[in-house]
Amino acid sequence: MAELSIIARPYAQAVFELAKASGDYSRWSQALEFLAAVAMDPDMGALFNNPRVSRRELAVVITEICSERLDENARNLVRLLAQNQRLHALPSIAEQYEHLRAEAERTIQAELESALPVTESQQQRIAEALSERMGRRVELAVRINESLLGGAVVRAGDLVIDGSVRARLEKLATAISG
Repeated sequence: MAELSIIARPYAQAVFELAKASGDYSRWSQALEFLAAVAMDPDMGALFNNPRVSRRELAVVITEICSERLDENARNLVRLLAQNQRLHALPSIAEQYEHLRAEAERTIQAELESALPVTESQQQRIAEALSERMGRRVELAVRINESLLGGAVVRAGDLVIDGSVRARLEKLATAISG
């Protein structure tokens, strides 16, 4: 997959520069997210690899599927990717674009995995604490995972804070057997 990220990098950078110039990062995020979902469809993958389908026809099919979700710049991107046989890189382009956007907006995606439901105020306090620690605005996604038994695990970038009961029990088991 390293090759795919290398292929995607200049496209993601170019799209990011367009978004930066217009000041509208979210419009590109939405377009790329939808394009990536279309590109990941197994039927679409088969179409990408079909030698009987021309590059121009691929671009037309994708732009018709996405219709009103794409502006002219996004349609141009689809045509360019089709011409260069890079449509399969759309998911990686979208992912890299989101990293560039997060860097520019000084945001980070964080995940709170909890054994029990977490209230809005608890989520807000956790997001604020992470924001202070990381020096960025934190966008927190919450997921319930009952296998944790209790406690929670927070993931934000390279930071992992595992305060789950499961982790504590595993640590205890290792200490006893070690």
